[in-house]
Amino acid sequence: MLRREFVTGAGSLAILALASPAKAGFEITRSDAQWRAMLSPLEYKVMRKSGTERAFSSPLDGEKRAGVFHCRGCDLALYSSKHKFDSGTGWPSFWQPVTKRAVGTKPDRKLLITRTECHCSRCGSHLGHVFNDGPKPTGKRHCINGVSLVFKPA
Repeated sequence: MLRREFVTGAGSLAILALASPAKAGFEITRSDAQWRAMLSPLEYKVMRKSGTERAFSSPLDGEKRAGVFHCRGCDLALYSSKHKFDSGTGWPSFWQPVTKRAVGTKPDRKLLITRTECHCSRCGSHLGHVFNDGPKPTGKRHCINGVSLVFKPA
């Protein structure tokens, strides 16, 4: 009987974990209704459901002015134009964030390979992925969905 209670209890905990907000534990939190009200359907899909915008669809991919790219969800400064480069992938790409603390990462195992997902460290909004094929000095490529960003010229 004890084993059945353990399995049932573990199953209940798993269901509770799945039902909890995916982006809990961040400095800025909003209800799902608040996020939906402030974001377009595509922004919501990308930022809150870890979706991906279509390649070459973001005007920010071609943005070449000096300035800073901020999180659309909470206005945190994330990437500097000084660290932006043309990766040819169709998404804005950066070789590092504006500060180490601005962008968080976690493993993404949704595909057959494990990738590194990156998100805003303040509100948890999905930004894109980090790959190890970028330019020097870091060798990183932060491949970012433009709808997750707001560009502020210098």
